[in-house]
Amino acid sequence: MSDARRDELLARLLARIDSREALVGVVGLGYIGLPVAGAMLDAGFSVLGYDVDAEKIAALAAGRVYLHHLGEDWAARRLATGRFAVTSDAGRLGEPDALLLCVPTPLLADREPDLSYVRTTADDVARVLRPGQLVVLESTTYPGTTRDVLRPALEASGLSCARDVFVAYAPEREDPGAGRAVSSVPRVVGGLDDAAREAAVRLYGAAVAHVVPVSSVEVAEAAKLLENVYRAVNIALVNELKVLLTALGVDVHEVIDAAATKPFGFAAFRPGPGLGGHCIPIDPFYLAHVARAAGVPARFVELAGEVNSAMPEWIVGRVRTTLAARGVAIDAARILVIGLAYKADVDDTRESPSFVLVERLLALGAHVDYHDPHVPRSRPVRHAQVPPMESVALDATRLATYDAVLVSTDHAAVDWDLVARHARLVFDSRGVLRGFRNVIQV
Repeated sequence: MSDARRDELLARLLARIDSREALVGVVGLGYIGLPVAGAMLDAGFSVLGYDVDAEKIAALAAGRVYLHHLGEDWAARRLATGRFAVTSDAGRLGEPDALLLCVPTPLLADREPDLSYVRTTADDVARVLRPGQLVVLESTTYPGTTRDVLRPALEASGLSCARDVFVAYAPEREDPGAGRAVSSVPRVVGGLDDAAREAAVRLYGAAVAHVVPVSSVEVAEAAKLLENVYRAVNIALVNELKVLLTALGVDVHEVIDAAATKPFGFAAFRPGPGLGGHCIPIDPFYLAHVARAAGVPARFVELAGEVNSAMPEWIVGRVRTTLAARGVAIDAARILVIGLAYKADVDDTRESPSFVLVERLLALGAHVDYHDPHVPRSRPVRHAQVPPMESVALDATRLATYDAVLVSTDHAAVDWDLVARHARLVFDSRGVLRGFRNVIQV
């Protein structure tokens, strides 16, 4: 296909984007895909949402949303526009002018990157790919994925990413429950070539306040990893300081509060029970993987991942030894864990350290219940084996029956004063109950 033909395809795609005639396909309707679909709809585009999970598709088609932090009327409002349709038929992926791939990129058991969802999705797209389509990967991954994994999979269609279709990388920047609209967060965009970048910039520029074009997909991929590794490393630092300062009898939260009064050169990060969510617990290992492949070990990054991953074990050890000192054997203990979600005020349990805490305590023989106002029933997770559980009610009588309460998530909806007044002993991994006599910071 000649350069003139590619120019014609690009001009046609840009015209459809600018006029809002373009159909945008969002592949993967989870914590990333649904907000992105909403942003594209709000920008005036028609959106076709695709997911392999038929239950999700049925819920959305009926006007129900399964990500409650988006608002219970999210799906109904979008359907009412007449511009939102959903499907689990991969054959329809040839219809959109642009496909935004928002699929999971988890870790394997050995902490190596799991790109199976990217590969499977790319294979599905390749079967129906047509000239002139824009394909953008949004999933967090290591530099080289778009060029070396996505591109060859798409080109199995017989079409060329250099001539027939446009391929770009624009990493998601979603922060579930934070109240930030997708449209308000700048979007980094890199393309396999200038034409692909231009198409992606034009699309995202129609839906977000600011687009940051970069020179390559690899720069965009690395930028996403840096954003999250930065947080992972700093959280690992304060988690390690927590262990050290606890041994010295010093309150790490008071230390952080004091340091945070400096108006320059310091950003406050808080320790916790470990890391959760999709990005921060995973990204250090994605970066470490590509570093090893390049023969340049990322020791600092790997250490951060190891420190954060070790926090649940350290907390369980503290619970076990403290209870033993009070004459309560761990295999006879009744423990209430507050919070299954990985962070406050959301129902997101991906990679949540709470599950690891429950798993470890159960393995030691403890009786474990949990309370979470946002997660009424536990869901299966990849990173821990926890039996089905239901959130128990939180009241004075019930609190008094437990040997210990372990605070894993600091939800605002929890009555913390009730917990402090009626629990026999509280292990607080979030610093939400500092200063109470029956509370131990872990």
